[in-house]
Amino acid sequence: MGILSGNPQNEPMHYGEVFGVWSYLTVAKGLHASYQAFTNHTGDDDLKKLLEEAMQGLKQEINQTEELLKVNGIGLPPSPPDRPTADLESIPVGARFSDPEISAAVSMNIATGLVSCSQIMGQSIREDIALLFGQFHVAKALLGAKFLKLNKEKGWLVPPPLHLQVPDKKE
Repeated sequence: MGILSGNPQNEPMHYGEVFGVWSYLTVAKGLHASYQAFTNHTGDDDLKKLLEEAMQGLKQEINQTEELLKVNGIGLPPSPPDRPTADLESIPVGARFSDPEISAAVSMNIATGLVSCSQIMGQSIREDIALLFGQFHVAKALLGAKFLKLNKEKGWLVPPPLHLQVPDKKE
């Protein structure tokens, strides 16, 4: 019976898996705190609901990755403090993040998270870790689609210039 057989949870994590999961957890904790702050800045109810959904997803990811690292005897990264709730009107207009800025930032974070999940899945030799990040990937893709729809509906999506003129093909 070799090291790569049997129950994957009995296999040790390799250094790439440890670093990937630990780094992912660090970022997830930071994003959760950032989204709490963003919630204070947004006035759009639809965006607020999606931020709540994003924070709930991050909380689940944080709990699952913390448990994975703990079971494998790996120290956890520090957690930033939770952000207090603030009244939107108490934040000066020039100091507020706008709803389109918040939605764009979260959309970018989701896209980056998809790449991170794919990278961890690709470097994993433990099936349980690859499957866990596969689940995170699917959840992020669904959330990203919701943000894309919101951005289009609200007129917040700024597309790049469209390439309408195609040069004639000369043979």
